[in-house]
Amino acid sequence: MAIICTTTTTSPAEKEHEPKQDLENDQTLPLVFNPSLLNLQSQIPNQFIWPDEEKPSIDIPELNVPFIDLSSQDTTLEVSRLIAEACTKHGFFLVVNHGVSESLISEAHRFTERFFDMPLAGKQKAQRKTGESSGYASSFTGRFSNKLPWKETLSFRFFNEKSGSRTVQDYFSDTLGQEFEQFGKVYQDYCEAMSSLSLQIMELLGLSLGVNREYFRGFFEKNDSIMRLNHYPPCQTPDLTLGTGPHCDPSSLTILHQDHVNGLQVFVDNQWRSILPNPKAFVVNIGDTFMALSNGMFKSCLHRAVVNRESARKSMAFFLCPKKDKVVKPPNEILEKMTPRRYPDFTWPMFLEFTQKHYRADVNTLDSFSNWVITNNNPI
Repeated sequence: MAIICTTTTTSPAEKEHEPKQDLENDQTLPLVFNPSLLNLQSQIPNQFIWPDEEKPSIDIPELNVPFIDLSSQDTTLEVSRLIAEACTKHGFFLVVNHGVSESLISEAHRFTERFFDMPLAGKQKAQRKTGESSGYASSFTGRFSNKLPWKETLSFRFFNEKSGSRTVQDYFSDTLGQEFEQFGKVYQDYCEAMSSLSLQIMELLGLSLGVNREYFRGFFEKNDSIMRLNHYPPCQTPDLTLGTGPHCDPSSLTILHQDHVNGLQVFVDNQWRSILPNPKAFVVNIGDTFMALSNGMFKSCLHRAVVNRESARKSMAFFLCPKKDKVVKPPNEILEKMTPRRYPDFTWPMFLEFTQKHYRADVNTLDSFSNWVITNNNPI
């Protein structure tokens, strides 16, 4: 991958390998994260260089996260105990024997690679518009001017409706053309599998919180979720930048599948720790919206992604989100044993708008949003 940057100075030797256009002297051109030109530059632009205190750590220890076996029905109490222990500390655990077809996972990864291998112009047919959560984004160059992530993404919405809605399949055909119909079919099936898996996990989260196991399942039954494909290309200077900056997910639950390349890190006990790739497992973590639903009992933890010099890294993230009209507030069973309320009532569209238009997600996103809701007296 590569970058065209109008402010970067270039040596004569490097100029021999650059495109014919005199981009360096054209101060009107915007910063572009262009995968096809990555190897043409020896240095990365300053916009991708992170402050010293946020630069990636080297040789960090592995995070000890529990393996939750969904195939075992005889250990529900033990599973709920392990989940509660993990979610009160950092909110991350691994799910195995999840029932999702290995061939479907493999096919979804294969189409992820095919999409990001396309020329930039082809990917830009799905260009993400400012303030929207769906579409192709090349390092968020249109949103931010510094601390840019070394990645590109494709995001699209998924609606879990009983009417047989094919929103994902339609998105690919309508946005990228009929030749992408097979992409849409694969990701439609993948999102449906992720939605089903997330509802199983919601039952266990309810038990872990002392809530009826059907409560959160019912809350998310008809979800309005987001699927995101991530591509982190190799970087010339991986010690200077990040694939994804430190943040907490604003959604309710994230189900992530990584390829074979290490890169996910979680901040626990004032130290960054890694979660190594496991092709048999999904990485699951609590998001800010579910932290609000639990009144802060379960944690949405700070995490990030790092890059390397040799290998591209790809991952697929399903962000479970409630329907637009669902009011996010803890169930009575939680409030009866944990008061006062830590967060105001809100809906997912309110929170999503806040993160897309007013705030760059970090460790304080939920608290900042809560203050914004109270200060602006936003009605539900």
